[in-house]
Amino acid sequence: TTSGGIIMSKKKWTNIKILGAEINAMREARKSRQEIADYFGLDKVQIKNGVHRYNKEVKRTSFGIAPRPKGRPRKDGQPPRQNEKSELERLRMENKRLQDFLQFTERK
Repeated sequence: TTSGGIIMSKKKWTNIKILGAEINAMREARKSRQEIADYFGLDKVQIKNGVHRYNKEVKRTSFGIAPRPKGRPRKDGQPPRQNEKSELERLRMENKRLQDFLQFTERK
């Protein structure tokens, strides 16, 4: 792209998710991929792929499919540790249910 005789290069990488709301607004305004790419200084292919990933994510969440966890799986095969506060609350509730059950069955 040229601007006043100066050759400007396109950005090689950017986080498209950050620009997602603006890109979607421009798509709804019937802007072409090339117009959007020129506005942000990106390649048309970057916009195409970003829109495709966004649409795929929206479709999956509309069907109730949770996003995949990011990163490498744990070596020990265990799920990542939950928030300690919520885990403690869960254990307290479980303990209370067991006590209530034992009291109900008169085993305490």
